[in-house]
Amino acid sequence: MGEPLIYVDVSDVREGVLPELKEAISELAEFIEENEPQLLSYNAYFSEDGSQMSVVHVHADPSSLDRHMEIAGPRFARFSDLVTLRSISIYGQPSEHALRQLRGKLRLLGSGDVIVHPPHAGFLRSE
Repeated sequence: MGEPLIYVDVSDVREGVLPELKEAISELAEFIEENEPQLLSYNAYFSEDGSQMSVVHVHADPSSLDRHMEIAGPRFARFSDLVTLRSISIYGQPSEHALRQLRGKLRLLGSGDVIVHPPHAGFLRSE
């Protein structure tokens, strides 16, 4: 098992679609919970004014992110009329395969690049 990964993306919510977006992201979270048991955490957050959405997920290792992109990736197109993806930050060391897929997600939903923050120091507690 490799080092854990934390994924954070930030999107602008398109005008007038907040209720639809909240329903869509809730459905995606349910799908992921049911189909990706390796994923440790998957959460969506909205700014108080509803103008931004952040999605945060925690993976035990890089292969978990690879699996997530294969399983959930085909569902991302649904969000193309709902958000403009501004950034994806990865805390940890993702695979090159995942980086290619994440750059494709940015092209599909917005602009920018994937920012990787390699690990430096710290620890992971496990039960």
